[in-house]
Amino acid sequence: MSDALQNASKGDAALEKELAAERATYSGLSRWVIIIGTLAAIALAVNQLFNLRLAGYVMLEGMYLYVLAGIFLSLTFVCFRINGKASANVPWYDWLLVVSVVVSAGYFAWTANISLDSGWEYAAPDMAVWFSIALYALILEGTRRAGGLVLFGIVFIFSLYPTFAEHVPDPLSGFTSPFTDVVPYFMISSEASFGIPMRAFGNLVIGFILFGAILQFTGGGQFFNNLALALVGRYRGGAAKVAIFASGFMGSMSGSVISNVLTTGAVSIPAMKKTGFSPRYAAATEACASTGGVLMPPIMGATAFVMASWLARPYVEIMLAAAIPSILYYFGLFAQIDAYSARRGLKGMARIDLPNFFATMKEGWMYIGVFVVLIFLMVAFRWETTAPFYAVVLLLVINQFVKAYRFTISGFLDMIVSVGRTLSELVAVLLGVGMIVGAFQATGLTGPLATELIFLAGDSVIMLLIMGAITSFIFGMGMTVTACYIFLAVVLAPALVQAGLNELAVHLFILYWGMVSYITPPVALGAFAAASMAKADGLRTGLEAMRLGGVIYIAPFFFVLNPALIGEAPAGEVIWVLFCAIIGIWFISAALQGYISFIGGLYGTAGMAMRFVLFAAGMMIAAPTTGVMGISGLTITLTGFVVALLPIALAWRSPDRV
Repeated sequence: MSDALQNASKGDAALEKELAAERATYSGLSRWVIIIGTLAAIALAVNQLFNLRLAGYVMLEGMYLYVLAGIFLSLTFVCFRINGKASANVPWYDWLLVVSVVVSAGYFAWTANISLDSGWEYAAPDMAVWFSIALYALILEGTRRAGGLVLFGIVFIFSLYPTFAEHVPDPLSGFTSPFTDVVPYFMISSEASFGIPMRAFGNLVIGFILFGAILQFTGGGQFFNNLALALVGRYRGGAAKVAIFASGFMGSMSGSVISNVLTTGAVSIPAMKKTGFSPRYAAATEACASTGGVLMPPIMGATAFVMASWLARPYVEIMLAAAIPSILYYFGLFAQIDAYSARRGLKGMARIDLPNFFATMKEGWMYIGVFVVLIFLMVAFRWETTAPFYAVVLLLVINQFVKAYRFTISGFLDMIVSVGRTLSELVAVLLGVGMIVGAFQATGLTGPLATELIFLAGDSVIMLLIMGAITSFIFGMGMTVTACYIFLAVVLAPALVQAGLNELAVHLFILYWGMVSYITPPVALGAFAAASMAKADGLRTGLEAMRLGGVIYIAPFFFVLNPALIGEAPAGEVIWVLFCAIIGIWFISAALQGYISFIGGLYGTAGMAMRFVLFAAGMMIAAPTTGVMGISGLTITLTGFVVALLPIALAWRSPDRV
């Protein structure tokens, strides 16, 4: 059997293993509850977003969000046990919690119109207060089960913060309210649990997660993996380059670094090890590629949709702005892998063992067509809320003509269970993080805190950005990507915007720096997950991932200081800045690996010195054009090109010049 067929079978086997585990985990009554609840939620979303008026009725937004939250929060207690693990054996007290969620959320859905007209978020009746306390406790427990103890602790502390805010020293002091006023505000106000995060979920996220799941279940994931093999598999380091394409694409759909590592890594890591990559390097490559997928258009996971809602901008704008930073990140990763492979003489995969490009395209061109339709609907018609559902229907039609992946009833139900589990986990986290947002709104802390951060940084924007990067990294260690972003959007983003930085660039900045914890020790969850699959040391894998993913630490400073790198400038300036950034990142990547692709290696003592010189040159070339200490940006860039000539000359003379 060829390697291509082996890879395909491994990919199918990895997916089937995941499905088998899910079938074993969610069986019997719990399985059917998840299926019915998820289908009901999808039907509700379709009716709402398409304004179908089934049964002659479309809900107000508030009622719609309460019903969605009630369905998926209740499913959280079906999917996750009290110890946070998944199990089919739902104990009686979890069924009681399911009923409690349905009743509590149902009460707020039933009274949504009255609460809106009567201002219950500020003066709730006694019945609403008691139901608010009940739903508050249920959300906390759901957040703990779905998001872990760290996130639960953060949410719990901040949810109580408004009750003692005036006793906290400045600059964290704020308005104090009694607990019986705070909790109804969390549950009823449009600025808390049922504010921006849940609106983004109900209007955007649910459709795109459904699309991503169906794409994977209908063979799209395997097609894009084979396409990557056909395009770059034969080049040096081909297996790792394939991992970049495949994991990046799948990460974009799932929005989860860990799940992407565990699924695509089952194929990519053994392939990399087989072609000469060390277990540590193979694991680090997979971790970096999976992390970058969450930052890559067109889907970018759930966080990008929350960002679009937060900024009140079309999702298309977020997608286009994220395109250049994503290109720079993956280019840096690609360049490092190429340099690593050239320095160690690693070859590509044998052409005979790779799928044929034209045969691959013949079998799967329709998947590319679906993406074209999806993007066209979003860009041309701005159908951002409904476009993924049209794409889903198109995929389901196509699926009937692809015999290998044609849905059976059992396969379709497996997919629904997978979607339901994913959505319930996300909703539980969003509802919990929404209370953090509500706490800052209730205490009026957001403005003073931003002002204080600016004061601490003085007149230095760079210092403010460094403080912001450290803050983002710290919170990224204990939260999911979406939860981290929402928290930082409240706490940190206003300070950066007040300092005169571009708003969209600021939000992308905190997203990027919230992501680095996945490849940065001591946490490095993505790196540790990949290391366990590669049988490599977790800490050393994390350190290797830091080097491979080095661009993720640098690029955010570039685009937040120069918005041209997110397309916020005239076309000519964008092209010039992008060109300089690519060259600069090429040199930075070469310096990190000790080899300049297409030129040669940097060896010995002189080579090590030139690596530092090349790194500095890359930074000068890719640096923002605003200038430093009275020196123009153009002068700094041109100086960088001149400085780079020294290491290039040395590499040109190396014996392994390629």
